[in-house]
Amino acid sequence: MQVWKFGGTSVGKPERMHSIRELLNNDPSRKIVVLSALSGSTNALIAIGEAAKAFDEAQASSLIEDLKTHYNLFIKELYATSEGLEKGQEIVDTEFGFIKSLVGIKPFTIKQEKELVAEGEILSTKMFQAYLEEKGENSVLLPALDFMRIDADGEPELATIEEKLVTILNQYTDRQTIITQGFICRNPREEVDNLKRGGSDYTASLIGGAIRADEIQIWTDIDGMHNNDPRIVKRTFPIRELTFEEAAELAYFGAKILHPSTITPAKLRGVPVRLKNTMQPDAPGTLIANQTSDRDIKAIAAKDNITAIYIHSTRMLNAYGFLRRVFEIFEKYKTPVDMITTSEVSVSVTIDNSENLDKITADLREFADLEEHDRDQNIICIVGNFSADKEGIALKVLDAMKNIPIRMISYGASEHNLSLLIHSKYKAEALNVLNERLFYYEDAMKDIFTAP
Repeated sequence: MQVWKFGGTSVGKPERMHSIRELLNNDPSRKIVVLSALSGSTNALIAIGEAAKAFDEAQASSLIEDLKTHYNLFIKELYATSEGLEKGQEIVDTEFGFIKSLVGIKPFTIKQEKELVAEGEILSTKMFQAYLEEKGENSVLLPALDFMRIDADGEPELATIEEKLVTILNQYTDRQTIITQGFICRNPREEVDNLKRGGSDYTASLIGGAIRADEIQIWTDIDGMHNNDPRIVKRTFPIRELTFEEAAELAYFGAKILHPSTITPAKLRGVPVRLKNTMQPDAPGTLIANQTSDRDIKAIAAKDNITAIYIHSTRMLNAYGFLRRVFEIFEKYKTPVDMITTSEVSVSVTIDNSENLDKITADLREFADLEEHDRDQNIICIVGNFSADKEGIALKVLDAMKNIPIRMISYGASEHNLSLLIHSKYKAEALNVLNERLFYYEDAMKDIFTAP
């Protein structure tokens, strides 16, 4: 069995849903298909929730009607028969009736907000299953709320998910295609919750790991993961192979095609992940697995909105326990650290969430001196196979960056990541010079020296 996930753009138009059915039928494997909400739906539902929280009933009602109109037009193109359209209309009317009832609850709490946002995935999967039924496909819809669970810290309970999912799947061994929702789940209070934004990728990986799938396929509108940001860099290319560790580094440091949490369950159970393009289904995409045979330097990514904090011990020499006290403060405010560089008496760290920066700073000043923070920074992350016996990798990177000021460097903590901290105004220049130096320079030199 395989797990296939389709994102919002892949299901955002009726013809895209038609194409998904064709993709499923062209592959003989049995599948669990994870769907996101229609593109734009989650943002629209969040806006409805914001209006409800502000007690703006007129705005909430207007936004609901606009969104329902979109779905009414959608189903007219999705279904080919009067029976199919009738079923689709019933789904839309029922779910939007529930949406209106949620918005009418006073006060509008986080519980109602999460139930409201979940409607995006519930609508897309019910509509798609009805479409498959119209076409006579051997499929079934399994609500993710029946098996997807998170704990009190918002982390998925993989053992519980596996137990519940396997029990349910045993009831449908005769079904070729099994549809379910991405993103949504239940929390320990049995309330509707979610895996945060981008969580449909995570759903697919959790399901794939739970059932020990042959492969997890993440279908988007991009031909796999690229070696650099194609919005900024002119010459990019799809990466054909990545290890789990390399893919995790790229996802965390800015590669938007993949949710950072996706890799963990798949890696834990050794399930390969393949990134595919719904617009070009025959393209090989990117395969993420335990081993690859590709080049040493694989890709470059950039993480925006970084703040650097520079901390100096007031005890100066032999400051044992200093790092422990520093990181206890970041743990206290649940603020992850991206980069770390240290000396005997100082430590520099970067964070991408400055919500609690003032509180963190105040606590740090109780035992340390702080320089002025560097805001509006970027982490440039070079990813590949940088094992200890590799020569010249750091030299290539630093030579490419010789005209760009570097504030911090992190190299050696991971065999797959070399990270540089720079001001955001140098981001585009850095990505382009690294791209040319690391991926095209050697080929150009070979052409020069082998030319007749």
